[in-house]
Amino acid sequence: MFVGSRHGLEAQLVPAADVSIRFVASHPLSRRFSVDFVRTVLCNLIGIAQSLNVLRRFRPDCVIATGGYVAFPVVVAARLLRLLRWSRTRVALVEPNAAPGLVNRLLAPLIDEVWHETPVRSAITRQLDPRQARRSLGLAPDATTIVVMGGSQGARRLNDAVVEAAANRRFPAAWQVLLLTGAREWERVRDRGVGGECAGVRMLPYLDDLAQAYAAADLVVARAGASTLAELGATGTPAVLVPYPHATGDHQMKNAQEMRARGVARIVPDAELDGPRLVLEIRAALEADVAQHMREAARRDARDDVPGRLFARIAQLAARG
Repeated sequence: MFVGSRHGLEAQLVPAADVSIRFVASHPLSRRFSVDFVRTVLCNLIGIAQSLNVLRRFRPDCVIATGGYVAFPVVVAARLLRLLRWSRTRVALVEPNAAPGLVNRLLAPLIDEVWHETPVRSAITRQLDPRQARRSLGLAPDATTIVVMGGSQGARRLNDAVVEAAANRRFPAAWQVLLLTGAREWERVRDRGVGGECAGVRMLPYLDDLAQAYAAADLVVARAGASTLAELGATGTPAVLVPYPHATGDHQMKNAQEMRARGVARIVPDAELDGPRLVLEIRAALEADVAQHMREAARRDARDDVPGRLFARIAQLAARG
């Protein structure tokens, strides 16, 4: 059973995957006393009460918190039930970021185990022929391919840099760019192109099957969220990372710095990204020696069968409970 927020992506994605879901009230945690702080307290108290009801009915052997403010009332409820001896449920926290957020720091004393690996869907890691993947995406099979993606909602800074570079004919003729604009950004970006396309750029709002994008890519330009980095690692794909500057605790920059230290990625601060800088960084990353080193480092960094290891931990936690 998945427990989440009515206002999050899970409200659509989880039912579509035919998984049971329950919704509880939650609110981002406020760092200072204010009206919003009072709202936070009240909303999370309601969420804890709702979570108690969900957990009493479902009676889980294990609760896995994936971070974010919606995890707070669920984990607190699970520990309350254990304190009252109404449950022996064990609690694990998935924390793949280099710097944990506020919620995860607050939950740390209530957690039995912390897991630092992020599971990646098996569909992402299946072996695909790069030329065939490019054809399936409407791309030339033999051209150097750069995939730019800002997540499900898109990243305006990345989108604008690609459009600017294309409008000024800065992409070499030997390159092709697949720009996944994000659904929210699609119409705005499409309207800036000529007939929905820019020179050397194929635009799509999103892809249900990102495996094809990773297989097609010689290089990915992306944000530095934990899920994206796990997919880059699992597929052995080198990257130029543009960390989201407003991420809590600047954790995306810390994530990116870890990737750079392992030789897997280059970093461009969000404020410095524009069309010319984008092209400059892609050129640098695609130099033969650099690209080979990054790809080899990415493959060394890949971790096999993360879901299998996590399933084994779940079984052990449940047995302890």
